[in-house]
Amino acid sequence: MKYDYLIVGAGLFGAVFAYEASKAGRKCVVIDKRPHIAGNIYTEDNDGIKVHKYGAHIFHTSDKKIWDYVNQFSEFNNYINSPVAVYNDELYNLPFNMNTFSKMWGIKTPDEAKRIIEEQISGSGIGEPQNLEEQALKLVGRDVYEKLVKGYTQKQWGRECKELPAFIIKRLPLRFTYDNNYFNDRYQGIPVEGYTAIVEKMLKGSEVMLSTDYFDARDSIDASKVIYTGMIDEYYGYKFGVLEYRSVRFETERLETGNYQGNAVVNYTSADVPYTRIIEHKHFEFGTQPFTIISREYSSEWEKGSEPYYPINNEKNNQLYEKYKKLSEEDNNIIFGGRLGQYKYYDMDKVIDAALGLCRLENIF
Repeated sequence: MKYDYLIVGAGLFGAVFAYEASKAGRKCVVIDKRPHIAGNIYTEDNDGIKVHKYGAHIFHTSDKKIWDYVNQFSEFNNYINSPVAVYNDELYNLPFNMNTFSKMWGIKTPDEAKRIIEEQISGSGIGEPQNLEEQALKLVGRDVYEKLVKGYTQKQWGRECKELPAFIIKRLPLRFTYDNNYFNDRYQGIPVEGYTAIVEKMLKGSEVMLSTDYFDARDSIDASKVIYTGMIDEYYGYKFGVLEYRSVRFETERLETGNYQGNAVVNYTSADVPYTRIIEHKHFEFGTQPFTIISREYSSEWEKGSEPYYPINNEKNNQLYEKYKKLSEEDNNIIFGGRLGQYKYYDMDKVIDAALGLCRLENIF
């Protein structure tokens, strides 16, 4: 069969494009090297608990058009992301807010908190920050940095904060209200059917081939154009070099207790705790099962063959990506999209918006 589009990757970007294209009468085939659809937002049902297989995904947006768009595929619950952080034997609310500061310093008012933070920042004597540690100290002061930023960041990046560039932390929001809502976005929640069900609906009009590697299948699929959501440097055989990522390893287990940690997301900010956080999946949907499922997350250096998660957008990697991007612009038969194809971190609402933008460019609507 002759297809209008070969879409490589059955994640959110590819699924949105496939949905709109097939709805408009285009013939699409979607392939994915994994044995399942939905990419990193894949949720797997485990005795009624929807497990976020590749880490927590909380949908949030301030764009009503995107909110309305995604709600056509599933109803969303009213989950609000309010993570907590464990530092040694201490427990703190995130993001950094008055609950955090009250616990840390025994104070009650915003003015008290502001005064302590300002004193710590001015006392650091830092001018132009030369590394991430100096940048963080200049933003939030010594106490917040030492307890809630330093160890977590070192685990996340696999390097000492003094060895990391300052630009990685452009801002660390300080909220002087007693509000534990992590996101500022107007709309937030978890799909009641799970993310996999959303993607399944999006792909109904397309042919789907799983456990299929593009490099093995491309010569046997006749398509006018390719939408590629895999790694752009891999597509070009790492011609200019390898783009760097951080990866994540998950240890998931079932526990015979109804409630393990009392919250969906608990960060562990001490450097001596090997994992960055624990996810308790049932709390995304207010589950009442007599058992629970947790996932510990371990940040690691990405190597070929492992799953790339977070692009390391430093100057070296960004310059390298621009070389690949320029090369891709010379080929009218392929378009790169998504987190790996465009080498940038995307929230889910921005992924949908980018995919719809591509539909407009392709005159799908």
